[in-house]
Amino acid sequence: MTHVSVWCLLLCLRVRGVFGAHTDEVSVMEGDSVTLHTDVKLKQQHRIRWYLNGIQIAEITGDRNKPCTDDQCKDADGRFRDRLKLDHQTGSLTITNIRTTDSGVYHLQIINSIISKKTFGISVGVPDAEQNQMNIKAVNEGESVTLDPGEKKNDLMTWYFNDVCIAEINRDPNKDGKERFRDRLKLDYQTGSLTIRNITTTDSGVYKIQIIRSRFSITKSFNVTVTSLGLSSSVIEEKYVASAVVGVLLLVAAVAVVIYSHKRKTRKKDISTQHSDQANHVETSFPIQTDALLMTRAIETTPNASETPMNPSLKHFVFCT
Repeated sequence: MTHVSVWCLLLCLRVRGVFGAHTDEVSVMEGDSVTLHTDVKLKQQHRIRWYLNGIQIAEITGDRNKPCTDDQCKDADGRFRDRLKLDHQTGSLTITNIRTTDSGVYHLQIINSIISKKTFGISVGVPDAEQNQMNIKAVNEGESVTLDPGEKKNDLMTWYFNDVCIAEINRDPNKDGKERFRDRLKLDYQTGSLTIRNITTTDSGVYKIQIIRSRFSITKSFNVTVTSLGLSSSVIEEKYVASAVVGVLLLVAAVAVVIYSHKRKTRKKDISTQHSDQANHVETSFPIQTDALLMTRAIETTPNASETPMNPSLKHFVFCT
């Protein structure tokens, strides 16, 4: 194959796209919903047929009350299992909770006096952990949360809360949205992301954004759970109070131990000093008592003056009474 042939092949692939020429292509993530628009208003004689990779999956006949979808159609393989919806007025096909097995080429046939055909290509990707986390929000009451669809600005982007419209690009929120959120919503007109300020428990629920383009629309869902801090804060307060009480009791006990230890040491010191003083007093008074005892004994043993003459050397001893 020459270089020119390779270049022509690459150019053709680029022009025709992944699914071929004149194909409207859309890339979505698992769990999204996709609507393929017919851009027609059906008349009684119109018949609509939808095919996926050559297998019929839906049909509207002359009886608008008896459309067939998926396993109701004779050639369908039952892969969708009630995930298909047909608009009886336009014949548009909606695939809810889309899966990777739903990827492929969707063909539309509009049968009247002539047969009109349209082709859509759908690629379904698997969201990573970060994307899953973006679609599931758990916040506390009073916080702010931002729901980001990860899309560029489109002609029309509409936000719903529990299937009630609350905000639209280039349009004002409806009355229900205004009354519920009361100016707590902020819409980014460049990305379509929605911010809810000062969130409350009544804001818990499913938020959906519908992104409408010329031939198809995508719906993304966000689950928001808001936790009330009323009970949690009281529990935390009780824990803080209990901790403070325990801390005070421990401090008082520590001070009591220190005071008791100090008093005990002081008492031991006083007793030791008292014993020492008593011992010194005994040592000091003992010689005096001994001398007095000796002198008393000497007097008792001294002969009567009339019987024995007093020793001249004892005349200077005088006893005080």
